[in-house]
Amino acid sequence: MTTTASATDPYVLPLPASTTAVVPVRFLVEAHAHLNATYGCETWPLAPLTANPSTVSTTVHWKTCPSPFREELRLAAWTMINGQLRPTFLRERGNQIRGRVSAALTTGTIHHWIHLARWLEAREITTLTHCDTAVLHEYGQHLLDSGKSRNVVQRSLGAITRLWAFDQMSARPAGIARPPWDEHGVDDYLPPATSYSGENRTEPLAADTMGPLLVWAIRMVVDFSDDILAAHATNQRLRQIVRATTATPAGLASLHAFLDPLIAAWAPIPATQSQGKLSMARAYLSAVTGASDMQVGWLFRNKAYKAALAERPGPCPLDLPVTGRLEGRPWREYIDYYETADLLRHLGTACFIVISYLTGMRPQETLGLRAGCCPDPDPDQQGTIGPHLIRGKQFKTAVDEHGNHQSAGTDRDVPWVAIPPVVEAIRVLERIVPANQLLFDGRIHDRYHRPGSGSLRSGALGHRIEDFVAWANKEAAAHGLDNDMIPPDPHGPIGTKRFRRSLAWHIARRPGGLVALAIQYGHLRTALVSEGYAARSRGGIHELIDMETVRAVSDTVGDLYDALEAGEGVSGPAARHAIKAATHAPRFAGAAITVTTARRLLANEDAMLFDNPQAFLLCHYKRAQALCHRDEKDTPTLDHCVPGCGNVVRTDRHATQLRNHANDLEARAALLPQPVAQRLLATANKLRNFADTHQRTRLTLQENPA
Repeated sequence: MTTTASATDPYVLPLPASTTAVVPVRFLVEAHAHLNATYGCETWPLAPLTANPSTVSTTVHWKTCPSPFREELRLAAWTMINGQLRPTFLRERGNQIRGRVSAALTTGTIHHWIHLARWLEAREITTLTHCDTAVLHEYGQHLLDSGKSRNVVQRSLGAITRLWAFDQMSARPAGIARPPWDEHGVDDYLPPATSYSGENRTEPLAADTMGPLLVWAIRMVVDFSDDILAAHATNQRLRQIVRATTATPAGLASLHAFLDPLIAAWAPIPATQSQGKLSMARAYLSAVTGASDMQVGWLFRNKAYKAALAERPGPCPLDLPVTGRLEGRPWREYIDYYETADLLRHLGTACFIVISYLTGMRPQETLGLRAGCCPDPDPDQQGTIGPHLIRGKQFKTAVDEHGNHQSAGTDRDVPWVAIPPVVEAIRVLERIVPANQLLFDGRIHDRYHRPGSGSLRSGALGHRIEDFVAWANKEAAAHGLDNDMIPPDPHGPIGTKRFRRSLAWHIARRPGGLVALAIQYGHLRTALVSEGYAARSRGGIHELIDMETVRAVSDTVGDLYDALEAGEGVSGPAARHAIKAATHAPRFAGAAITVTTARRLLANEDAMLFDNPQAFLLCHYKRAQALCHRDEKDTPTLDHCVPGCGNVVRTDRHATQLRNHANDLEARAALLPQPVAQRLLATANKLRNFADTHQRTRLTLQENPA
């Protein structure tokens, strides 16, 4: 029998029966409604709670919970899924806790409860009723001493606070005590804080890895996609023909007419590899000859055909022109019938890399995009066509007006800005999936995708990226493009979460260079952080760019301090200011970089020292005298450095680089026609003048202490 809810407290839920649904109708996601379990089941799938297309389905297995606590925690879990915390409870804790959380966090919370139950059982405590404040304090100390990270311990403590809160909201509370960390503060139960957390702990991809990876991804999207999509369409058409083909004498005759001349001429026989074993190309031969699959199989029982296949296995080329070019030549002679599925898979992976890296989206945001998300912009009243904008959803911070998690995500207030390769990637995906469908719909991109709706998963894409790297390196080797090989990243697998951090890192550290020899970072930074669109919201990728910019400045200031301490000199209009900034290097470098500190440090012009290796100088940035742009900005436009700017600083290292580069230009000029050679020699002479000026005017720390 199910009891009724409290008449005086609408937040107290009635007791469920064994047949009560785990997820109530008001929270049920229709696409996963068939998975909804009942209260008495030993397994609770939580997919019915989430509409996020890229989220991995989670399940609660009650058999993993110690039996003395199983019913108490089952009731608390059902209460958490069906109810929400009181507004008064939330207001007392500010932004530290939400009334409802995502399905994944729900599963994680229950797992933390089960961990507590195991710890209690080991101490011969068999009910939450006996879990008083002293016991919880001991458990908090256990977590503190467990060696787990601060974030993990904090999530565990928060889960126990949530258990206490929802236990009070059931019609049969177990009586667990209020956790002491909720009453007196959590800091005493947490390991020491670090400077980095979340995304900021993620290592950016090395430039040597990211550069060629992006080159190959853009090649797939821009240069090879037409060939791959045409091959895929032809493959699908031929497969339909094969399925509809029946055995006829004419078909068998056509098969002999195709194969017998190859046998007689000792030419290669169409073949394929299946699980590492050579086999006849049954589907291909059926498609191109009109013979049935069975007729092809019977023919290859003949010893002569079997022997020819084993001795001379050959390709299965599609009758399609190859239009894509690689270094000015066709990227392959033909596309094989049996490679189209792999090429389509790599094309989808390449689209993900391009979109994720060149927008700064989180993986879930990229995987949540739908066809039509990036329409062509209309011209304004003056006829000017603005940038392409991507409309999509955000999931990580998606909450309703009460602070409860929204599993379907919320529309992003500020659109992403898309530069041309991103637009091209979206257009390619829109040719693969139907209108309004997910761009990375798992049913289309993965033939082994589980039934139901949803996109590809981040984990699966991580494996696809590694496969794409292997394919690209194989192609690079076949074409003799040694410089385009993608080396392993020193910090491990590429994954899907590192693109966002890498974008911010490269914008901050390589502002004047070319992204992967294809896209200029300066242009990308303009698209992302210029006035107009991105300036309407400094959240997300812009916060990461701010923090990476400050870290880059910190490294630059620290390097200059070390150089000055070693007796090196500086020159230029801002030399004295740079020396002063460098003397604060130890204090500056020791600061914990957060969003707040990054913005504060960016506003401190006295500390801002940017490295520009392409221009062989440092920039001690002050907006009032910057010549790189006219608009007021927080950071310089380093791809437009002007030599006579009052912010310029040069070091002994830069003077050496200037002379070395001048020597290189002179060596090149000796091999070129006179007009071009003269321009290179003029540039070399100018660089040497900069180096000579530095040598005459250099200041040292010992001569000019700050």
